[in-house]
Amino acid sequence: MLLKDKVFAITGGAAGIGRAAALEAARQGADVAITDIVPEESVQPILDAIRAEGRRALYLQGDVSAHETATRFITAIIEELGGLDIFVSNAGICPFHAFLDLPPETLIKTVGVNLLGAYFMVQAAANQMVSQGRGGAIIAVSSISALVGGAYQTHYTPTKAGIHSLMQSSAVALGKFGIRCNSVLPGTIRTAINKEDLSDKTKEEAMIGRIPLGRLGAPEDLAGPIVFLGSSMASYVTGASLLVDGGCFVNLQ
Repeated sequence: MLLKDKVFAITGGAAGIGRAAALEAARQGADVAITDIVPEESVQPILDAIRAEGRRALYLQGDVSAHETATRFITAIIEELGGLDIFVSNAGICPFHAFLDLPPETLIKTVGVNLLGAYFMVQAAANQMVSQGRGGAIIAVSSISALVGGAYQTHYTPTKAGIHSLMQSSAVALGKFGIRCNSVLPGTIRTAINKEDLSDKTKEEAMIGRIPLGRLGAPEDLAGPIVFLGSSMASYVTGASLLVDGGCFVNLQ
């Protein structure tokens, strides 16, 4: 087991990539803490699945864009699980919208959830790890969109680039404490965020046609890389970014 007896915490863990990573962490021996914006009853099946692996599970409902959520989440983790070893900043939104008439409130909300939420949570997790004095691992879910543009994502791509940069700077700031900071950059992963967009079969086929591995990603495709970066197998990896996109980014032909 790669994460035996570790405490693994993740934001946005109720669905998609977050849910897959939380379940894989439990399978790899970790106790798991999740925060998300949805009511606890909707997360109960995930908590039950974690406990079925013989691991402890914690859920805190909260909005990551609010600074106090980070404090509440870390406090609950320490009180109920006794420490924090691996933290994953995953919560994010991507409301597709054209650039020229993008409502200010859409920009503000996207930046608040994606970038400010990541900053607040990573900062709180880092402070806890420093106080524990035994190092740790922080992983942020950025996106291939940190490296490329999107006509309907002008409010989203800067936040993902910011998360990518946050992990690089955090790696420099926290290395002396034995805390490793890395990011994963997913390509197109089938989740609730893009379900409506992918309902256009012509668009879906065109996207698949650009991917050397010949398929869109699934949330489970991110779970392994996240667990790896949180484990001792990545003990000399920090400040790194891992593309998990089926080869899409390098396919320029």
